[in-house]
Amino acid sequence: MKVRNRVSRRKFVGGLAAALGYAGLAPGVDTWAQGRGAGQGGPRPGRGPISLDEYDAFAKLASNENPYGPPESVMKAMNYAFKYANRYGYPDGGIMQEIAKHHGVETDNIMLGAGSGEILNVVGTTFLKGGKKVIGVEPSYGSVYAHASGIDADSIRLPLGKDYRQDIQALVDTTNRHKDEIGLVYLCNPNNPTGIIVTKQEVKQLLDGIPKDMPVLIDEAYHHFVDDPNYATSVPYVIEGRPVIIARTFSKIAALAGMRLGYGVAPASLIRRMRPWGTGSVNALVKWGGVAALKDTAAQEKVKRITIELRKKTAAELQALGYTVIPSETNFFMVHLRREARPVIEEFRKKGVLVGRPFPPMTEHLRVSIGTADEMARFMTAFKAIFPAVKTTTASVG
Repeated sequence: MKVRNRVSRRKFVGGLAAALGYAGLAPGVDTWAQGRGAGQGGPRPGRGPISLDEYDAFAKLASNENPYGPPESVMKAMNYAFKYANRYGYPDGGIMQEIAKHHGVETDNIMLGAGSGEILNVVGTTFLKGGKKVIGVEPSYGSVYAHASGIDADSIRLPLGKDYRQDIQALVDTTNRHKDEIGLVYLCNPNNPTGIIVTKQEVKQLLDGIPKDMPVLIDEAYHHFVDDPNYATSVPYVIEGRPVIIARTFSKIAALAGMRLGYGVAPASLIRRMRPWGTGSVNALVKWGGVAALKDTAAQEKVKRITIELRKKTAAELQALGYTVIPSETNFFMVHLRREARPVIEEFRKKGVLVGRPFPPMTEHLRVSIGTADEMARFMTAFKAIFPAVKTTTASVG
């Protein structure tokens, strides 16, 4: 068991700033509104700001974004909403009602946030008062742990198993041993950065095995890309009334990362406790865009299909070169480089490809987002130039 109280590099929600910092790029103040400073892998000395043309030229495989942009239906809705840009009490397109309808719950079970990152922070602020700890695994999406550090709380982080899966029984056992200290259990499903799911049977094992009043935050940011029948959303547990909070985002499948829209689904009693900590900073345009995105299921299915095809194709190509890929159910994967990943990130940058940051303790693994077919071809060209082909008998494809 590891108990830590340190700021994770993933604390800042603007993942692009982190990716550019680790890659050695120095975003200009005017160009990159989300740059948050050198503490987040910020600009390196001696590098000036890059231009928009330079940024656009990169294959951007660092931040798990949707590379295709919002579909026409979403763009049309957001363009329509521009006429409300000058109003405070504007019509919002019925975003709360549409999300509630989508999940079969009431609007009292929904809380909007500026991306799911705000929801994660709100949950931490609500349930980690008085120095309570959050328990989860590492590596995972570190925002929750970082937020705990920022509010003078703490975290208990368990290692992944040898198969890179989250050890649910260990989570149950450790939570029960420290139940008086713990304010929140965190489960990222599928997990970021490994892309591996927690099965629906394991989620039930967790919820049934810990104290019945223990809040559990389940981050389903990559829910839409899962193809494994052993996976299921945990929203039904909310409907049952269990103390489960589901975090969702429009940043991935709906291609609205830069617009910032996410939400939480939870029992009304938990939403009431959380709501005072929300910022209310979601903008008019993205609310209308979110409604359109929920309705445009065809666009989401297309993105999912293409993403999975490219993920499997790229993983197979890496396997053919002798490199192991962790089986993923998301829009990214991790490849084992057999050497430290940090300097490799700079090598990819020099070849016009941005890739993910290091995720200790998996420092020899590189996280790669699934981009367009052209971007993945550029990644493979760069990979072959950087790494020699090797022989192995244990490579696996995700």
